[in-house]
Amino acid sequence: MENIKRRRILVLSTAYYPFVGGAEIAIKEITDRLSSDFDFDLITARFDKNLPIFEKIGSVNVYRIGFGHRTFDKLILPFLGAVRIYKLNKKNNYFCIWAMMITFASGAGYVFNVFQFLSRSKKVPIVLSLQEGDSENHLNYRWGGLLGLSWKLALFQTDHLTALSTFLIDRARRVGYKKDADIVPNGVDLSVFTKDISIEVKEEIRNKLGKKDGDVFLVTWSRLTHKNAVDDIISSLVSLPTNIYLIIMGKGEEGKKLQKQVDSLGLNHRVKFLGFVSHKEIPNYLSVCDIFIRPSRSEGFGNSFIEAMAAKLPVIATPVGGIPDFIDDNETGVFCAPNNPQSIANSVNLILTNNNLRENIVRNAYNRVVERYSWETVSNNMKDVFDKVSK
Repeated sequence: MENIKRRRILVLSTAYYPFVGGAEIAIKEITDRLSSDFDFDLITARFDKNLPIFEKIGSVNVYRIGFGHRTFDKLILPFLGAVRIYKLNKKNNYFCIWAMMITFASGAGYVFNVFQFLSRSKKVPIVLSLQEGDSENHLNYRWGGLLGLSWKLALFQTDHLTALSTFLIDRARRVGYKKDADIVPNGVDLSVFTKDISIEVKEEIRNKLGKKDGDVFLVTWSRLTHKNAVDDIISSLVSLPTNIYLIIMGKGEEGKKLQKQVDSLGLNHRVKFLGFVSHKEIPNYLSVCDIFIRPSRSEGFGNSFIEAMAAKLPVIATPVGGIPDFIDDNETGVFCAPNNPQSIANSVNLILTNNNLRENIVRNAYNRVVERYSWETVSNNMKDVFDKVSK
Protein backbone atom coordinates (compact mmCIF):
# COMPACT_ATOMS: atom_id res chain seq x y z
CA MET A 1 0.00 0.00 0.00
CA GLU A 2 1.27 3.45 -0.88
CA ASN A 3 2.47 5.43 2.14
CA ILE A 4 0.58 8.75 2.00
CA LYS A 5 2.13 11.44 4.17
CA ARG A 6 -0.39 12.91 6.57
CA ARG A 7 -0.92 16.64 6.85
CA ARG A 8 0.56 18.14 10.01
CA ILE A 9 -0.68 21.20 11.91
CA LEU A 10 1.15 23.20 14.55
CA VAL A 11 -1.13 24.61 17.27
CA LEU A 12 -0.14 27.68 19.30
CA SER A 13 -1.86 28.27 22.64
CA THR A 14 -0.48 30.32 25.54
CA ALA A 15 -2.00 27.86 28.03
CA TYR A 16 -2.84 24.17 27.69
CA TYR A 17 -3.68 21.23 29.91
CA PRO A 18 -3.55 21.03 32.88
CA PHE A 19 -4.48 24.73 32.66
CA VAL A 20 -7.98 24.64 31.25
CA GLY A 21 -10.35 27.27 29.90
CA GLY A 22 -12.70 27.48 26.94
CA ALA A 23 -9.91 27.75 24.36
CA GLU A 24 -7.97 24.79 25.76
CA ILE A 25 -11.11 22.63 25.85
CA ALA A 26 -11.83 23.58 22.23
CA ILE A 27 -8.35 22.56 21.08
CA LYS A 28 -8.55 19.17 22.77
CA GLU A 29 -12.09 18.39 21.63
CA ILE A 30 -11.30 19.32 18.02
CA THR A 31 -7.90 17.64 17.82
CA ASP A 32 -9.29 14.44 19.35
CA ARG A 33 -11.95 14.30 16.64
CA LEU A 34 -9.66 15.24 13.74
CA SER A 35 -6.76 12.96 14.66
CA SER A 36 -7.67 10.57 11.84
CA ASP A 37 -7.23 13.41 9.32
CA PHE A 38 -4.28 15.38 10.70
CA ASP A 39 -1.27 15.11 13.01
CA PHE A 40 -1.00 17.82 15.66
CA ASP A 41 1.89 19.41 17.54
CA LEU A 42 1.32 22.18 20.07
CA ILE A 43 3.54 24.87 21.61
CA THR A 44 2.53 26.44 24.91
CA ALA A 45 4.01 28.14 27.97
CA ARG A 46 5.25 25.85 30.73
CA PHE A 47 3.99 27.88 33.74
CA ASP A 48 4.89 25.10 36.22
CA LYS A 49 8.41 23.72 36.61
CA ASN A 50 6.95 20.33 37.54
CA LEU A 51 5.45 19.95 34.07
CA PRO A 52 7.57 18.16 31.45
CA ILE A 53 8.88 20.14 28.48
CA PHE A 54 7.35 17.48 26.22
CA GLU A 55 4.45 15.07 26.58
CA LYS A 56 1.63 13.65 24.50
CA ILE A 57 -1.87 14.64 25.60
CA GLY A 58 -4.57 12.81 23.68
CA SER A 59 -3.58 13.04 20.03
CA VAL A 60 -1.36 16.12 20.46
CA ASN A 61 2.41 16.35 20.94
CA VAL A 62 2.82 19.15 23.50
CA TYR A 63 6.03 21.22 23.63
CA ARG A 64 6.33 23.58 26.62
CA ILE A 65 8.45 26.73 26.58
CA GLY A 66 9.85 28.37 29.71
CA PHE A 67 11.05 27.75 33.23
CA GLY A 68 7.83 27.42 35.22
CA HIS A 69 7.20 31.12 35.93
CA ARG A 70 3.77 32.42 34.90
CA THR A 71 4.76 35.94 33.81
CA PHE A 72 8.27 35.30 32.48
CA ASP A 73 7.22 32.25 30.47
CA LYS A 74 4.57 34.29 28.68
CA LEU A 75 6.99 37.10 27.87
CA ILE A 76 9.59 34.81 26.29
CA LEU A 77 7.03 32.66 24.47
CA PRO A 78 6.86 34.74 21.25
CA PHE A 79 10.62 34.55 20.79
CA LEU A 80 11.66 31.13 22.11
CA GLY A 81 8.45 29.78 20.62
CA ALA A 82 9.48 31.10 17.20
CA VAL A 83 12.82 29.30 17.52
CA ARG A 84 11.03 26.07 18.42
CA ILE A 85 8.68 26.50 15.45
CA TYR A 86 11.71 26.87 13.15
CA LYS A 87 13.23 23.62 14.41
CA LEU A 88 9.98 21.68 14.31
CA ASN A 89 9.03 22.99 10.88
CA LYS A 90 12.35 21.82 9.38
CA LYS A 91 11.44 18.31 10.48
CA ASN A 92 7.66 18.31 10.04
CA ASN A 93 6.97 20.77 7.20
CA TYR A 94 3.67 22.07 8.61
CA PHE A 95 1.02 22.92 6.08
CA CYS A 96 -0.49 25.47 8.49
CA ILE A 97 -0.20 27.01 11.94
CA TRP A 98 -3.37 27.18 14.03
CA ALA A 99 -3.03 30.12 16.45
CA MET A 100 -5.49 30.30 19.32
CA MET A 101 -6.34 33.96 20.02
CA ILE A 102 -4.14 37.04 19.68
CA THR A 103 -1.82 36.44 22.59
CA PHE A 104 1.76 35.48 23.46
CA ALA A 105 1.70 32.07 21.80
CA SER A 106 0.24 33.28 18.52
CA GLY A 107 2.96 35.94 18.53
CA ALA A 108 5.49 33.12 18.07
CA GLY A 109 3.88 32.22 14.76
CA TYR A 110 4.02 35.76 13.48
CA VAL A 111 7.64 36.24 14.62
CA PHE A 112 8.55 32.94 12.89
CA ASN A 113 6.98 34.07 9.61
CA VAL A 114 8.83 37.38 9.77
CA PHE A 115 12.07 35.39 10.08
CA GLN A 116 11.00 33.26 7.12
CA PHE A 117 10.26 36.34 5.03
CA LEU A 118 13.57 38.01 5.87
CA SER A 119 15.49 34.83 5.01
CA ARG A 120 13.45 34.40 1.81
CA SER A 121 12.12 31.08 3.07
CA LYS A 122 8.59 29.79 2.65
CA LYS A 123 6.11 31.15 5.17
CA VAL A 124 3.61 28.83 6.85
CA PRO A 125 -0.03 29.92 6.49
CA ILE A 126 -1.61 31.00 9.79
CA VAL A 127 -5.19 30.20 10.77
CA LEU A 128 -6.12 32.49 13.66
CA SER A 129 -9.06 31.64 15.94
CA LEU A 130 -10.56 34.59 17.81
CA GLN A 131 -12.17 33.76 21.16
CA GLU A 132 -11.67 37.09 22.91
CA GLY A 133 -14.68 38.50 24.73
CA ASP A 134 -13.27 41.73 26.15
CA SER A 135 -14.79 45.14 25.47
CA GLU A 136 -13.72 47.60 22.78
CA ASN A 137 -12.23 49.82 25.49
CA HIS A 138 -10.09 46.92 26.70
CA LEU A 139 -8.89 46.31 23.16
CA ASN A 140 -8.15 49.96 22.42
CA TYR A 141 -6.52 51.06 25.67
CA ARG A 142 -5.03 47.95 27.35
CA TRP A 143 -1.26 48.31 27.86
CA GLY A 144 -1.39 51.88 26.55
CA GLY A 145 -2.86 50.79 23.23
CA LEU A 146 -0.37 47.97 22.61
CA LEU A 147 -3.14 45.35 22.64
CA GLY A 148 -4.97 47.16 19.86
CA LEU A 149 -1.72 47.45 17.89
CA SER A 150 -1.06 43.71 18.35
CA TRP A 151 -4.49 42.99 16.84
CA LYS A 152 -3.64 45.04 13.75
CA LEU A 153 -0.24 43.40 13.30
CA ALA A 154 -1.59 39.88 13.87
CA LEU A 155 -4.56 40.26 11.53
CA PHE A 156 -2.31 41.71 8.83
CA GLN A 157 -0.27 38.47 8.85
CA THR A 158 -3.25 36.10 9.21
CA ASP A 159 -4.14 33.99 6.18
CA HIS A 160 -7.52 32.68 7.36
CA LEU A 161 -9.64 33.76 10.31
CA THR A 162 -12.11 31.84 12.41
CA ALA A 163 -14.13 33.40 15.20
CA LEU A 164 -16.65 32.28 17.77
CA SER A 165 -19.26 34.78 16.62
CA THR A 166 -20.36 37.34 14.04
CA PHE A 167 -19.43 39.99 16.58
CA LEU A 168 -15.75 38.95 16.57
CA ILE A 169 -15.54 38.78 12.78
CA ASP A 170 -17.05 42.28 12.58
CA ARG A 171 -14.47 43.48 15.11
CA ALA A 172 -11.65 42.02 13.01
CA ARG A 173 -13.04 43.71 9.91
CA ARG A 174 -13.12 47.05 11.72
CA VAL A 175 -9.48 46.59 12.68
CA GLY A 176 -8.63 46.04 9.01
CA TYR A 177 -8.81 42.28 8.29
CA LYS A 178 -9.88 41.69 4.66
CA LYS A 179 -9.25 37.98 3.95
CA ASP A 180 -11.38 34.83 4.39
CA ALA A 181 -13.23 34.35 7.66
CA ASP A 182 -15.56 31.67 9.06
CA ILE A 183 -17.64 31.41 12.20
CA VAL A 184 -16.54 28.33 14.15
CA PRO A 185 -18.12 28.45 17.61
CA ASN A 186 -17.09 26.44 20.61
CA GLY A 187 -19.10 23.33 21.28
CA VAL A 188 -20.63 21.48 24.18
CA ASP A 189 -20.00 17.91 25.27
CA LEU A 190 -23.53 16.58 24.93
CA SER A 191 -22.61 13.35 26.70
CA VAL A 192 -21.78 15.39 29.81
CA PHE A 193 -24.42 18.14 29.80
CA THR A 194 -27.45 16.19 28.56
CA LYS A 195 -26.99 13.11 30.74
CA ASP A 196 -29.58 12.17 33.35
CA ILE A 197 -28.45 12.96 36.89
CA SER A 198 -29.40 10.32 39.45
CA ILE A 199 -31.84 11.09 42.25
CA GLU A 200 -29.08 10.27 44.76
CA VAL A 201 -26.65 12.80 43.27
CA LYS A 202 -29.36 15.48 43.10
CA GLU A 203 -30.28 14.89 46.73
CA GLU A 204 -26.63 15.07 47.76
CA ILE A 205 -26.20 18.45 46.00
CA ARG A 206 -29.49 19.79 47.38
CA ASN A 207 -28.39 18.93 50.89
CA LYS A 208 -24.94 20.42 50.33
CA LEU A 209 -26.46 23.70 49.13
CA GLY A 210 -29.29 23.66 51.66
CA LYS A 211 -32.08 23.81 49.09
CA LYS A 212 -35.57 23.38 50.56
CA ASP A 213 -38.94 22.86 48.88
CA GLY A 214 -40.12 26.16 47.45
CA ASP A 215 -36.61 27.60 47.08
CA VAL A 216 -35.51 28.94 43.68
CA PHE A 217 -31.83 28.72 42.79
CA LEU A 218 -30.32 31.10 40.27
CA VAL A 219 -26.90 29.99 39.09
CA THR A 220 -23.96 31.56 37.30
CA TRP A 221 -20.51 30.21 36.52
CA SER A 222 -17.64 32.12 34.99
CA ARG A 223 -14.43 33.89 35.88
CA LEU A 224 -15.30 36.48 38.50
CA THR A 225 -14.38 39.52 36.41
CA HIS A 226 -16.00 42.89 35.74
CA LYS A 227 -17.16 41.91 32.25
CA ASN A 228 -19.25 39.00 33.54
CA ALA A 229 -21.31 41.31 35.80
CA VAL A 230 -21.86 38.97 38.75
CA ASP A 231 -22.24 42.14 40.84
CA ASP A 232 -25.42 42.96 38.93
CA ILE A 233 -26.92 39.53 39.71
CA ILE A 234 -26.17 40.03 43.40
CA SER A 235 -27.80 43.47 43.33
CA SER A 236 -30.90 42.05 41.63
CA LEU A 237 -31.63 39.85 44.67
CA VAL A 238 -32.71 42.95 46.58
CA SER A 239 -35.70 43.19 44.22
CA LEU A 240 -36.57 39.49 44.33
CA PRO A 241 -38.46 37.39 46.92
CA THR A 242 -36.41 35.99 49.79
CA ASN A 243 -36.92 32.38 48.63
CA ILE A 244 -34.68 33.12 45.63
CA TYR A 245 -30.99 32.32 46.10
CA LEU A 246 -27.84 32.74 43.97
CA ILE A 247 -25.22 30.04 43.41
CA ILE A 248 -21.87 31.35 42.13
CA MET A 249 -19.33 28.93 40.64
CA GLY A 250 -15.91 30.19 39.65
CA LYS A 251 -12.96 32.24 40.88
CA GLY A 252 -11.38 35.48 39.76
CA GLU A 253 -9.98 38.86 40.66
CA GLU A 254 -13.36 40.26 41.74
CA GLY A 255 -14.06 37.49 44.25
CA LYS A 256 -13.27 39.54 47.37
CA LYS A 257 -15.09 42.57 46.01
CA LEU A 258 -18.21 40.50 45.36
CA GLN A 259 -18.08 39.03 48.87
CA LYS A 260 -17.92 42.56 50.31
CA GLN A 261 -20.93 43.51 48.20
CA VAL A 262 -22.88 40.55 49.57
CA ASP A 263 -21.92 41.53 53.12
CA SER A 264 -22.93 45.17 52.64
CA LEU A 265 -26.34 44.19 51.23
CA GLY A 266 -26.98 41.68 54.03
CA LEU A 267 -27.36 38.81 51.55
CA ASN A 268 -24.98 36.25 53.08
CA HIS A 269 -27.81 33.78 53.64
CA ARG A 270 -28.94 34.06 49.98
CA VAL A 271 -25.63 33.96 48.07
CA LYS A 272 -23.38 30.90 48.03
CA PHE A 273 -19.83 31.12 46.62
CA LEU A 274 -18.69 27.64 45.59
CA GLY A 275 -15.32 28.64 44.13
CA PHE A 276 -13.81 26.39 41.49
CA VAL A 277 -16.05 23.52 40.36
CA SER A 278 -14.64 21.00 37.88
CA HIS A 279 -16.18 21.02 34.42
CA LYS A 280 -17.58 17.50 34.80
CA GLU A 281 -19.18 18.36 38.15
CA ILE A 282 -21.05 21.40 36.81
CA PRO A 283 -24.01 19.38 35.38
CA ASN A 284 -24.64 17.94 38.86
CA TYR A 285 -25.08 21.44 40.27
CA LEU A 286 -27.15 22.61 37.31
CA SER A 287 -29.57 19.74 37.91
CA VAL A 288 -30.79 21.34 41.17
CA CYS A 289 -30.85 24.93 39.89
CA ASP A 290 -33.70 26.74 38.16
CA ILE A 291 -32.32 29.60 36.02
CA PHE A 292 -28.88 30.35 34.59
CA ILE A 293 -27.89 34.03 34.52
CA ARG A 294 -24.88 35.80 33.03
CA PRO A 295 -25.59 39.50 32.33
CA SER A 296 -22.32 40.09 30.46
CA ARG A 297 -21.01 43.58 29.81
CA SER A 298 -19.06 42.19 26.84
CA GLU A 299 -18.85 38.67 25.41
CA GLY A 300 -17.17 36.94 22.48
CA PHE A 301 -19.32 33.82 22.83
CA GLY A 302 -19.59 32.23 26.28
CA ASN A 303 -19.47 28.44 26.59
CA SER A 304 -21.42 28.44 29.83
CA PHE A 305 -24.55 29.70 28.04
CA ILE A 306 -24.77 26.79 25.62
CA GLU A 307 -23.84 24.32 28.37
CA ALA A 308 -26.75 25.60 30.47
CA MET A 309 -29.01 25.37 27.41
CA ALA A 310 -27.89 21.76 26.87
CA ALA A 311 -28.69 21.03 30.52
CA LYS A 312 -32.23 22.37 29.93
CA LEU A 313 -31.99 25.44 32.12
CA PRO A 314 -33.68 28.67 30.98
CA VAL A 315 -31.02 31.32 30.32
CA ILE A 316 -31.03 35.05 31.09
CA ALA A 317 -28.40 37.03 29.18
CA THR A 318 -27.64 40.44 27.71
CA PRO A 319 -27.79 41.14 23.94
CA VAL A 320 -24.09 42.01 23.70
CA GLY A 321 -21.15 40.69 21.68
CA GLY A 322 -21.67 37.20 20.27
CA ILE A 323 -24.65 36.25 22.46
CA PRO A 324 -27.34 37.09 19.85
CA ASP A 325 -25.79 34.39 17.60
CA PHE A 326 -27.39 31.71 19.78
CA ILE A 327 -30.03 33.46 21.92
CA ASP A 328 -33.22 34.91 20.48
CA ASP A 329 -35.23 36.85 23.03
CA ASN A 330 -38.19 34.86 24.39
CA GLU A 331 -37.34 31.97 22.05
CA THR A 332 -34.07 30.42 23.24
CA GLY A 333 -33.54 32.68 26.27
CA VAL A 334 -34.57 35.96 27.85
CA PHE A 335 -32.62 39.17 27.42
CA CYS A 336 -32.06 41.68 30.19
CA ALA A 337 -30.45 45.11 29.83
CA PRO A 338 -26.71 45.42 30.55
CA ASN A 339 -25.72 47.10 33.83
CA ASN A 340 -29.31 46.91 35.08
CA PRO A 341 -30.05 44.74 38.16
CA GLN A 342 -33.75 45.62 38.03
CA SER A 343 -33.95 44.31 34.47
CA ILE A 344 -32.40 41.03 35.69
CA ALA A 345 -35.04 40.80 38.44
CA ASN A 346 -37.81 41.45 35.89
CA SER A 347 -36.48 38.66 33.65
CA VAL A 348 -36.35 36.24 36.59
CA ASN A 349 -39.96 37.04 37.48
CA LEU A 350 -41.03 36.60 33.85
CA ILE A 351 -39.57 33.10 33.67
CA LEU A 352 -40.94 32.06 37.06
CA THR A 353 -44.48 33.29 36.34
CA ASN A 354 -44.88 32.17 32.72
CA ASN A 355 -44.71 28.39 32.51
CA ASN A 356 -45.41 28.22 28.77
CA LEU A 357 -42.62 30.67 28.01
CA ARG A 358 -40.18 28.79 30.23
CA GLU A 359 -40.99 25.42 28.66
CA ASN A 360 -40.72 26.79 25.11
CA ILE A 361 -37.38 28.46 25.85
CA VAL A 362 -35.92 25.31 27.36
CA ARG A 363 -37.07 23.13 24.43
CA ASN A 364 -35.96 25.55 21.70
CA ALA A 365 -32.60 26.21 23.35
CA TYR A 366 -31.85 22.52 23.78
CA ASN A 367 -32.68 21.80 20.13
CA ARG A 368 -30.47 24.66 18.96
CA VAL A 369 -27.49 23.36 20.92
CA VAL A 370 -27.91 19.81 19.62
CA GLU A 371 -28.22 21.04 16.01
CA ARG A 372 -25.41 23.62 15.97
CA TYR A 373 -23.04 23.22 18.89
CA SER A 374 -22.06 19.58 19.32
CA TRP A 375 -18.30 19.11 19.21
CA GLU A 376 -18.78 16.81 16.20
CA THR A 377 -20.37 19.65 14.22
CA VAL A 378 -17.78 22.18 15.38
CA SER A 379 -14.88 19.84 14.53
CA ASN A 380 -16.24 19.27 11.03
CA ASN A 381 -16.45 23.05 10.57
CA MET A 382 -12.81 23.39 11.60
CA LYS A 383 -11.78 20.57 9.25
CA ASP A 384 -13.41 22.49 6.39
CA VAL A 385 -11.23 25.50 7.28
CA PHE A 386 -8.04 23.42 7.32
CA ASP A 387 -9.01 21.87 3.99
CA LYS A 388 -9.44 25.34 2.47
CA VAL A 389 -6.00 26.40 3.68
CA SER A 390 -4.34 23.27 2.30
CA LYS A 391 -5.62 23.81 -1.25
